Amino acid sequence: MLQELLDVIVTTLWMIVGISAIFGIFLAVSGLVYFVWNFINSKKDQFRGYGSLKTVTFGDESSVSANRVASISGVITVFLIWMIATGSNLLPFKILPVAFVGDTQFEYTATNAAGDTDKATVKVRVTPFGNSDTEKLVAPETSDGFAKDDVVMVAERRAKLLRAQRNDDGGAEEGFRVTEINGQPIEPNQIVQVDNGSVLMTGAGSLQVRPYTGPTMEALYLPPPEQVWDRFLQLNSEGYQGVGLWENVMWSLIRVVLGFFLGCLFGIPLGFAMGLNSWLRGWFDPIVEFMRPVPPLALIPLVIIWFGIGEQGKVSLLFLAALWIMIIGARAGVSGVNISKVHAAYSLGATKTQLLSKVILPNSLPEIFTAARVAMGVCWGTVVAAELVAAEKGAGKMIIAASKFQLTDIVIIGIIIIGVIGFGIDVLMRMAENKLVPWKGRG
Repeated sequence: MLQELLDVIVTTLWMIVGISAIFGIFLAVSGLVYFVWNFINSKKDQFRGYGSLKTVTFGDESSVSANRVASISGVITVFLIWMIATGSNLLPFKILPVAFVGDTQFEYTATNAAGDTDKATVKVRVTPFGNSDTEKLVAPETSDGFAKDDVVMVAERRAKLLRAQRNDDGGAEEGFRVTEINGQPIEPNQIVQVDNGSVLMTGAGSLQVRPYTGPTMEALYLPPPEQVWDRFLQLNSEGYQGVGLWENVMWSLIRVVLGFFLGCLFGIPLGFAMGLNSWLRGWFDPIVEFMRPVPPLALIPLVIIWFGIGEQGKVSLLFLAALWIMIIGARAGVSGVNISKVHAAYSLGATKTQLLSKVILPNSLPEIFTAARVAMGVCWGTVVAAELVAAEKGAGKMIIAASKFQLTDIVIIGIIIIGVIGFGIDVLMRMAENKLVPWKGRG
């Protein structure tokens, strides 16, 4: 138990180091772009407008907005890091050494049972990841000594075992062994570096050929952008597993919208009621606070038991993902109304209905819109889990099916599409918020 806990702590510390390094690089690029942008605009008056006249801008949404140049630069930087990390062909030159692909060779020296030595050449062909059409190497049929020339076909970033004992004459006799690689002595469990890779002698005396991998990411884990784009074009024309790409996306969007709509339909009135009535707040508060931290993924078994594997189960899961967020947002909006505004309305003779429609509702809308944006994001994050429930169509189903076959490019396409649509919906909700709630952040 203690050792397992220590392992988790050590792993976490290494994660902190890795994440800090990534953030450090990203922030360093951000700082560089920031100084370049300021230098270019040093002669321009960038600080016109109402916001520039304020001495304190933090905490005031009316004066702080996203810099579009910074946003575009941030996205471009992410793609640049992606291309550098994967050794993309889109870059004009390689920043990091890439994995070796092509033909190479090395020579080994073998000693037979009689103590005689002989040399043989091994030709190695390293094939690109996922390429099964590469021409096969053919081993030569003749050789002067007992050590026979051989060939090895190995996939990029993989290793291949070469058993010289099976290929060479007398290799099965006791005392046969490989003693040198390219003139360098080698022993069992020892590695010798060769051109474009390395050779490891196993404990049994066989040779494990491993081409040079380089520091770039393997396409199995993170394919380069051009490979993802090519797969996107293929999916756009052919679909995946008999379903069109945009048909998958449309079904996910329909489920998310329905689940989000139901969450708003029931969550907002209930949140208002909890914010206005102490009895209702006490009645529902334990349930809301109990269910709020429960992840939707944990509810999948119950959803299947209660609603089956049809659309009702998927929409119900998304509804539960949005419900608690909308309840808390509406409740917080009602509870956060400035009491002085309530007193002012009463002093002017407002009725309870007028107070609710003219004071409480308008002042609650900023919190409700914020909750709606969060709930929509959670719904998009939950749609993958929702489509675990025996879905035949949907972006989440496509991602899950592709992951089973290690088709990382399809997984990334699904993630990007979900992210782009989610971002687009968030932008639309911000525009609606700016139109319907122009007083947000202005007291």
